[in-house]
Amino acid sequence: MTTYVRILATTTATVAVLGAALAGCADGAGKAVTSGSSAARAAATSSPGAVKGPPTLAPGPGGLTPVFKRGNPAAGKTVALTFDADMTADQGTRAARGERFDNPSLIALLRRLEVPSTVFMTGRWAEEYPTQAKAIGEDPLFEIANHSYSHYAFTADCYGLPRVGETKMNEDVQRAFTAFDEAGARNVVPYFRFPGGCYDDAALRALAPSKVTAVQWDVVSGDAFATDAEAVAQQVLEGVKPGSLVVMHCTRSAAPVTEDAVQQIVPELRKQGYRFVKVSELMSH
Repeated sequence: MTTYVRILATTTATVAVLGAALAGCADGAGKAVTSGSSAARAAATSSPGAVKGPPTLAPGPGGLTPVFKRGNPAAGKTVALTFDADMTADQGTRAARGERFDNPSLIALLRRLEVPSTVFMTGRWAEEYPTQAKAIGEDPLFEIANHSYSHYAFTADCYGLPRVGETKMNEDVQRAFTAFDEAGARNVVPYFRFPGGCYDDAALRALAPSKVTAVQWDVVSGDAFATDAEAVAQQVLEGVKPGSLVVMHCTRSAAPVTEDAVQQIVPELRKQGYRFVKVSELMSH
C-alpha cells in the first residue's frame, strides 16, 4: 500500500488506531479558484447518480463484494478527491478532552472551491458530530460513504487496529448506516472503504449481504500525520491521472495540513484541465 502504509506503520499504536484510514477535511482562507467551479456545482446537483441512484459494481467471483480502485481513463480528465472522516469506537474520551476528530474548515474550503467530493465517514464520527454529518449529507456537492462504524480492522495485522470478528463485519457496516440515518444525513451512497484499506476474500465475502461496492484508491496523498502541505500536494499532483481516485483525510488532529494541500491541488489540477467528481460519477463511466 505504498506511502500511505509507510506513514501509518511508523506511528504509535494509539495513533495507528486513529490514522489507519484517515482522510482529510480542512478550512482555508485562500482565494477560491472560480474557473470551472460553477459547472462543478451544477454537475454535482444534476449528475446521473442524483437522479437514478448511485452506480455500483457487480459482485465478483463467488459473490464477493466488488472493489473499485480507479475510474475509466477513457472518460477524460476526471478525478475524485475522497476524504476519510475517522473516529474509532473507543475514542469518545479523547473527544471529550477536546481532541478534534472533525475538520469543518476543510469542508468549508471544498464548498468555496466548489469541489464535488465523497466523504467516507465512520458511524462513530457521525455520532460525535451529528450536525456536521447532517450538513454534509444535505449538501449536493457531497456524498457520504461508509467507512465502518468502529474503524476497527477487517483483517489481521492492519496497522495495530483492533479487529472486527468476521461474523460482526456486516453488522458493523450496517451500524454505520444507521448512525448516518439517525444524524439526518441524506445523501448516503452504498460504498464502503475498509479501515486502513485492509481486506481479504473473507472480508469481501462477509460484506456481500450489505450489497456495497468497496472503494479503494490509486493515489495516496500522504496527508495522514503530515506536516508539509507542499509535499502532500506534490505527491497528489505527481500521481493523478485521468480517472484517478485520491485518498485524503478529514480529521483535524491527525491530518493538520490537508486544507493547505487542497488549496494547492485544486487550482493546479483545474489548470491542467481536470474536472472534480464524486466517486458515484467516477464509477458511472
